Amino acid sequence: MLIFGTLAIRMEKLQYISTRSFEEMKLMDTSALRSNFHLPEVFVSGDVSGYYIAEDRMIVLGAVPLQRDLLLPVFHDFTKSAYLLERRELGIINVGGPGKVVADGEHYSMRTKDSLYIGVGVKDITFSSDDAHNPAKFYMNSAPAYQPCPIVHIPYENVEPLVAGQAENANFRKIYQCIIPGKVSSNQLVMGFTELQAGSIWNTMPPHVHLRRHEIYLYFNVPDHQMVVHLMGKPDETRHIIMRDGEAVYSPSWSIHSGAGTANYSFVWSMAGENQDYKDMDMVAVNEIK
Repeated sequence: MLIFGTLAIRMEKLQYISTRSFEEMKLMDTSALRSNFHLPEVFVSGDVSGYYIAEDRMIVLGAVPLQRDLLLPVFHDFTKSAYLLERRELGIINVGGPGKVVADGEHYSMRTKDSLYIGVGVKDITFSSDDAHNPAKFYMNSAPAYQPCPIVHIPYENVEPLVAGQAENANFRKIYQCIIPGKVSSNQLVMGFTELQAGSIWNTMPPHVHLRRHEIYLYFNVPDHQMVVHLMGKPDETRHIIMRDGEAVYSPSWSIHSGAGTANYSFVWSMAGENQDYKDMDMVAVNEIK
């Protein structure tokens, strides 16, 4: 019998999440599922913290500046680099109050749901909030990269959303593609967010898998005292993880990623792996899910 303990190891305020197989997942209880796939400590007030995902070596970060600016750490124990973006790229979406990002001396105003892409070679990155009582919450994903790409600021109002789903199926949603080929050049990072409309609760339904990359969801704008039931696993053997506001979840390449909330909500989605084709999905019919 296999026993799964907590794999989150604290190093430079970054926690390591090991790659797990489908066969291992089948033997996990609720606690083990949460230890291996749930990322609850993305946002720490007044600090930068997050997770290192072994699959595709994605780094998931949150920065919540209060009275003082925050500097993006190197996380040298993981990257063995002089600065974080020496061999990496970074995508940022602000899910909090208005703030600013300074990248090698260039200032970028970041309102709620604004995005920013920063490529390889940028050394010094700092974060600040316009109001410490309504702080910015900079959600970030960093993937390995080897070719410099330009910094791009993507204001929320400049992104034309895709409309998906139907109100009668409780999955009517708007999909904002922020960092995606054709709009922003990157090495492998793809990133955006989805807003469930009033009366809709299901995300990514019908679901899909894509064996060529893994995906991470950050749930935000989940109302107080509400939750999202996130579905994972292979289509014929699913599990669930209860998610709250500001929490993330890691979906291996073999897993579906879908969910339903007790109220409408939003989530940031991000991917890294074999390709950047947003439509590269192996769809699963609803009647095939077990």
